[in-house]
Amino acid sequence: MTPSSLFGLPDQATHERVLLATDPATGLKAILAVHSTARGPAFGGCRLWHYDSEAAALNDALRLSQGMSLKNALADLPFGGGKAVILKPQGDFDRPALFAAFGRAVQSLNGAYITAEDVGTTTADMRGLQAVTPFVSGIPRDGAFGGDPSPKTAWGVFVSIQAGVRLVLGRSSLDGVRVALQGLGAVGWHLAEFLHRAGAKLVVADVDAAKVERAVAQFGAVAVHVGEILAADVDVLAPCALGASLNAQTVPAVRAKLIAGAANNQLATPADGDALQARGVCYLPDYLVNAGGIISVAREYRGEGEETAVMAEVSRIAERVEELLQRVQKADSTPARVADDWARSKLVHLAR
Repeated sequence: MTPSSLFGLPDQATHERVLLATDPATGLKAILAVHSTARGPAFGGCRLWHYDSEAAALNDALRLSQGMSLKNALADLPFGGGKAVILKPQGDFDRPALFAAFGRAVQSLNGAYITAEDVGTTTADMRGLQAVTPFVSGIPRDGAFGGDPSPKTAWGVFVSIQAGVRLVLGRSSLDGVRVALQGLGAVGWHLAEFLHRAGAKLVVADVDAAKVERAVAQFGAVAVHVGEILAADVDVLAPCALGASLNAQTVPAVRAKLIAGAANNQLATPADGDALQARGVCYLPDYLVNAGGIISVAREYRGEGEETAVMAEVSRIAERVEELLQRVQKADSTPARVADDWARSKLVHLAR
């Protein structure tokens, strides 16, 4: 899918700012998308990825940054939504130099956008950025809260699954609940650990066979092919890979009754959420359940976090899941559409 406009997604409000940044010396080609600063500076991670085309990279940046606006609003954070994507250079490249060039692009926005790690980037990359710009988070800090946000993202998804299993499936615990995990990256692996400790039965798939083998050995997971995981015979489906996995081709095969995962933009289109609802599948919107990471890096950036308090704040995502399902009953609509309306109602300027 490619955007019909350079300035925003079809049928959505335009982005405030989209910066195309290049640096021939390092091979940098980056897109920094600022969707909204209504609640505060745009905050969202930086993705490093091989894209099929520059248009595909732009579409990803626009979709991801809009999702960050909704995510930060529902999490009641004093930040707007933004995202950056770096088109991964072909072959070998000087990674520190590439990220230094990206940091200069972030700095050029003068604080309108704050970055952090995302798919393909690491805490080491963010530490390198820190030498170029202060508008970065997700960095281990001596004597202060900070660092890799992936465990917090996973915890938010975990408590959301707990809430969904109770409220949608009518089960009091995760003991014996079958969960399919699509993707065993940093967040997916932490989520697998949490689920296993709670007694869930895992079905897993990842393009990295070594990770799958490790999950089978460590968690007693059942391995399936990556092309079969979305149709696995399970109670819960947790997409934790890339976006748009729930689409017109895959939705008809979904057998789970609850979907809650860490991947961003899981629905290819809003109609896919409608199709899931029509099939009796409850989809908990990704930007609601996967907000633990942005909560972590936001508190770190503001210098107001500590482990216990941040984990408690992430755990409150479960309360928002419960409120969403209550709103859905009253609105006679789908969770995806109700969550969109709820989040957009919060995209307002905050009192300072």
